[in-house]
Amino acid sequence: MFRFANPEYLYLLALLPLLLYYYYGRKRKMRGQMKFSTLRHLQKIPRTMRQRLSSLLPLVRMVIVGLIIVALARPQSGTQEEEIITEGIDIVMVIDVSSSMLAEDFKPKNRLGAAKKVANDFIIGRKNDPIGLVVFAGEAFSQCPLTLDYGVLVQVLESTDIAPEEWDGTAIGNGLATAVARLKDSKAKSKVVIMLTDGENNAGEVDPITAAQVASTFDVRVYTIGAGTRGTAMVPVNHPLFGKRYVPTKVEIDEELLTRIASITGGQYFRATNEKALAEIYEQIGELEKTKIEVKEFTRYTELFVQYAGAALLLLLLEVVLKNTYLRRLP
Repeated sequence: MFRFANPEYLYLLALLPLLLYYYYGRKRKMRGQMKFSTLRHLQKIPRTMRQRLSSLLPLVRMVIVGLIIVALARPQSGTQEEEIITEGIDIVMVIDVSSSMLAEDFKPKNRLGAAKKVANDFIIGRKNDPIGLVVFAGEAFSQCPLTLDYGVLVQVLESTDIAPEEWDGTAIGNGLATAVARLKDSKAKSKVVIMLTDGENNAGEVDPITAAQVASTFDVRVYTIGAGTRGTAMVPVNHPLFGKRYVPTKVEIDEELLTRIASITGGQYFRATNEKALAEIYEQIGELEKTKIEVKEFTRYTELFVQYAGAALLLLLLEVVLKNTYLRRLP
């Protein structure tokens, strides 16, 4: 982009033709006259380089004046830039990895497989939001701290598996408390926990309601998701004699507890009975927790005054040198 900061000076350019007219008119009046019988022989004499250059000096002066006028108008070259201001959201995803997450009611995957796929899509769909990952069974573990490196987070999520048998259980309070510990010192405008579980709280040292109250104290909003079909689901079990076999297991999700946790923190409870419903829930949460992005466009201008003034000065010096040396006229 190009502009003049003081364009009113450009009106002075209209004086240049008048100056040229004045100069050449004055020059004609100042010429002396001599009478010759004929000019036929003089017309055959070729003009020298000095004569040609001398006739151009008035034009050089006009160019100098023009450059000075343009410089006074302050020409500027502009570069358009954008300033992006984001009010990010810190998000911790909390996923149940107890043995019941192997239930295959989210076909063609089990519950954990479906949860990982939907969580992966959710992560890829975010921008400028630090996201962390906590998993829990009978204990809770912080798998990945808040990060903007979604590639690393996706790898950690992909490697997440069912907890070992000695850590089995459903410690909802511990899982939520671990997530809140990750967010309590955050300076983000919004702090969010998305907790997915398929059971009832039956392990851990932290009471889920107490964890929810702590989350509310630190302005952490919790969205809870109950994952599992209604009724019974087939869960694979490794039998020492018969190997892998499926056992129908009653789906028991403490929806009342999950609803209370969400209510205390200003969040919302959702129930997912299949992978499609789970994907829609994450999409809905994504709409509820949108990052505010403000884009400010501005133009940064660079002054070109020096270039035009410098060119005028160089031409002026050149004229002075030529006029007093090569193009010098004797009286």
